[in-house]
Amino acid sequence: MEWIERLNGTINYIEEHLTDEIDYEELGKIACCSAYHFQRMFGYMAGLPLSEYIRRRKMSLAAADLQSGEEKILDIALKYGYDSPTAFNRAFQSVHGFAPSQARGEGVTLKSFPPISFQMTIKGAVQMNYRIEKKEAFRIVGLSATLEAEIEKNFETVPGLWNKASEDGTIPRLCAMMDRSPMGVLGVSACNEAADQWRYFIAVSSTLPSDGFEEYIVPAATWAVFSGEGSGISIQDLEKRIVTEWLPTSGYEYGAAPDVEVYLDPNPANTRYEVWIPVVKKNG
Repeated sequence: MEWIERLNGTINYIEEHLTDEIDYEELGKIACCSAYHFQRMFGYMAGLPLSEYIRRRKMSLAAADLQSGEEKILDIALKYGYDSPTAFNRAFQSVHGFAPSQARGEGVTLKSFPPISFQMTIKGAVQMNYRIEKKEAFRIVGLSATLEAEIEKNFETVPGLWNKASEDGTIPRLCAMMDRSPMGVLGVSACNEAADQWRYFIAVSSTLPSDGFEEYIVPAATWAVFSGEGSGISIQDLEKRIVTEWLPTSGYEYGAAPDVEVYLDPNPANTRYEVWIPVVKKNG
């Protein structure tokens, strides 16, 4: 229940800051994890990205303000953090389907999105295979791309990096350098630092010279390791189940280390993989 209380605490923080800056790092602190891990948890639990939830809440309140007819549209835009009428108009239309100026007409149907509330539900009819593994720090070599603080902005960046690595011969070169555990092509979300340092690596664990590739040290950590097989959609489904089914009742919470996807078989028709989640024992 403490885990659910933390998530609901983040909702309270959002509600208190809808008319000023919402600090994603602060949301992570409330949830006792990194801003990156919090956004992943929120998206899986709420069924929509954090930024979209915040946008819907702001536009719900903005619509009520417009209906009252007491404030100028520009003032309302500034109130909810939009520096230009164009940006506010775009956000408002994305939620309500028409321009803010039309919201003041009689008989106009507006959309209201109330604050969400997280509750515990019992799932788990399908078993999940995992192991807990303590591992010393290990070095990876590969290529990387910068990640945005709002993680949904990276939905093109990460697939684009994989396409590049597949097309230019990077994957076979990396596989030839692999010489220590975890054995497989790795997708490493190095997002446990400040948001302006977030990076995603396609890499392998190696002690060999970098041969022009980037290097990164994955810190020592305790990992919950889950196995699966299937397409890329399947690994996303597994990650969602880890966050929504396993983590709340496991006695663990997110640790301060990257998430790691280990692709054990590069054959797209028979993909086998592991998901490594950094964890620490909950206090008490």
